[in-house]
Amino acid sequence: MFVCVCNAISDKAVREAVANGARTLADLQAQLGVATCCGCCASCAESFLEPQVDASVLQATEVSPPWKKAA
Repeated sequence: MFVCVCNAISDKAVREAVANGARTLADLQAQLGVATCCGCCASCAESFLEPQVDASVLQATEVSPPWKKAA
């Protein structure tokens, strides 16, 4: 899927940039050129930057329901 039609930038390219350290829209603009023409894709590109929830963190902070007794 194209994230940025103006510059033919795919979601795969954006995901790779994020995996390689892009943390802001400015990073994506510098690395890929996304959202540098009409800007309509800026919010879509930024959505790839939102922090991913790490399942191990959720498990470590999970609170047991009050009806379960701690072992």
